Amino acid sequence: MTDKVADGHVVRLHYILTVEGKVVDNTREREPFMFQVGTEQVIPGFENAIMGMEVGEKKSFQVSPDEAYGHENEEGIDEIFKDNLPPDLVPEVGMTLYATGEQGQTIPGRITEVREDSVVININHPFAGKTLGYDVEIVEIHRDS
Repeated sequence: MTDKVADGHVVRLHYILTVEGKVVDNTREREPFMFQVGTEQVIPGFENAIMGMEVGEKKSFQVSPDEAYGHENEEGIDEIFKDNLPPDLVPEVGMTLYATGEQGQTIPGRITEVREDSVVININHPFAGKTLGYDVEIVEIHRDS
C-alpha cells in the first residue's frame, strides 16, 4: 500500500455520482470501483480531483463538462424517419437505439422526441453538457506491479 493517490497507482474507492441533483450511480451498493490512475480509464476531472488523497479520506467535488464528457454537439442530434426503424418498434422518448458506425463500432442513441413520421435521436453522451457531482472515499491504494 502507498500513502497518496498518484500516477500509476491502482485505486479502489467508493463514490456517489449526482447529476442535476439526482443520484445516478452509487458504488456503496456494490464493490468499490477500481482503476489505474493515469491510464484514461476515468474522466480527467475525476482523476485530477482525487490526486493526493489518502486511504480513508473523503472528498466532495464537481466536474465541469470540459473535464467530463464535453458539451453537447449539435451534429450528434439527428432526425430519423420511422420508415427506417424496425417495423415492430414502438418508439418512445428515452428509449435507446443502436446503430453501427463507420468503423463497425456500436453507437447508442437516445430518442429525445417522437414526431408523427420521425424520431429525434441524440448520440451525445447522456452526461454531455452536465456538471457531475461526486462524493468519494478512498478505500485502497496500490502501486501497479
